Amino acid sequence: MNSVGIHTRSKDALAREYLPLVKRIAYHMMTRLPASVEVDDLIQAGLMGLMDAVERYDDEQGAQFETYATQRIRGAMLDELREADWASRNVRKAGRQIENAIHILQQRHMRPPTEQEIADEMGMEVNAYFELLGDTRGAQLVYYEDLHDGDGDDFLERFADDEGQGPFDILATQHFKGALMQAVGILPEREKQLMGMYYEQDMNFKEIGQVLGVSESRVCQLHGQAISRLRSRLREWHAGKPE
Repeated sequence: MNSVGIHTRSKDALAREYLPLVKRIAYHMMTRLPASVEVDDLIQAGLMGLMDAVERYDDEQGAQFETYATQRIRGAMLDELREADWASRNVRKAGRQIENAIHILQQRHMRPPTEQEIADEMGMEVNAYFELLGDTRGAQLVYYEDLHDGDGDDFLERFADDEGQGPFDILATQHFKGALMQAVGILPEREKQLMGMYYEQDMNFKEIGQVLGVSESRVCQLHGQAISRLRSRLREWHAGKPE
């Protein structure tokens, strides 16, 4: 792309010329984001960033338009990701509460805690705990907050650039796979079976429920609980101190 003076052509023509840049940045970001993020949403946000760059660019400032536009496009996409978020705050809060209780009990008893023990630790009836598990439907194994560096540095800013290993690339490392397999290996048998059917055999919750002889909502609860157990076991791995 040639960064000639913006005043030598129409703004519409400039926007059309740099449309491939928007798509390139969007697809590059997607390699470092979970599957729940839609590339079309990133492209739409990026187009708004491109139009903003076209309107604001002053070629007398010395910076090339492509450099300026790239910054505006990436900034617009990052804003879109922050606004959309990847899980509601309430879901994350509920997940953290369960995870913390499991972590405490795991350290105390040196075994996976029962549902009743988790409920007791959280100071609630077991049925209320089941409802909370239902609220965490769609919980993720890794939240982007897990990957902050502790200094307030934004994960998206650090990992959506062109350099270094993206956070979701990290999940493909042998170190993580080993830690995850170890954590899965000590899940209660029914939860271990559920995770195998869901992630390895691509069965949905309804199908898994038929195999286990429980309702689809119960499978959802067990899945959320299994994710919380895994997150608890992987805490030290996240901190760089594998168990």
